[in-house]
Amino acid sequence: MIAERAPDHPIEQLFTERWSPRAYEGASMPASDLLTILEAARWAPSAFNVQPWRFLYSHRDDAHWQNYLSLLDPFNASWAKNASALVFALSDTVMPGDDARPQKLSRTHSFDTGAAWAQLALQATSLGYQAHAMAGVYFDQSQEKLAVPERYRIEIAIAIGKRADRSILPQGLQDREVPSQRLSVDEIAFAGVFPH
Repeated sequence: MIAERAPDHPIEQLFTERWSPRAYEGASMPASDLLTILEAARWAPSAFNVQPWRFLYSHRDDAHWQNYLSLLDPFNASWAKNASALVFALSDTVMPGDDARPQKLSRTHSFDTGAAWAQLALQATSLGYQAHAMAGVYFDQSQEKLAVPERYRIEIAIAIGKRADRSILPQGLQDREVPSQRLSVDEIAFAGVFPH
């Protein structure tokens, strides 16, 4: 049973339906669904419209699948193996130059890529999937094994799939397989200066 998530202020239901489960069906997904999910990420806003995000992906059981799983820590690999797709989200740390400004390090590459991740996750939810971002990644190995140029930062790995019953998870994870709640708006947003 999924815990009820109720917003304090009126928002689209999609925002409360999105969460990060670990129990996935272990089924393939149509390539067109993954491309639709990535298309939504493509339309995220970014500073100067630089669009620093890049995505590397593997469909379940394709030639890259085992390599992608090996780049996750054992905890994440233990449940992500049942996802339909695995995605690595990268950001370009360099703000490209043009006639008006020189190339320089980007201050917003991670922020902008986070916006793309959010759109990816919401589109997945809209299609009946869920996406779970994972920081438990072997980042140095991933950089090398995925042939990621040095200027790109691997931000996160993402498992995407359709939810399965939590009973497929180890006992210790079954109790955690519920949508998390959120701090209230009053706890995260303040008029004027930061409160003490």
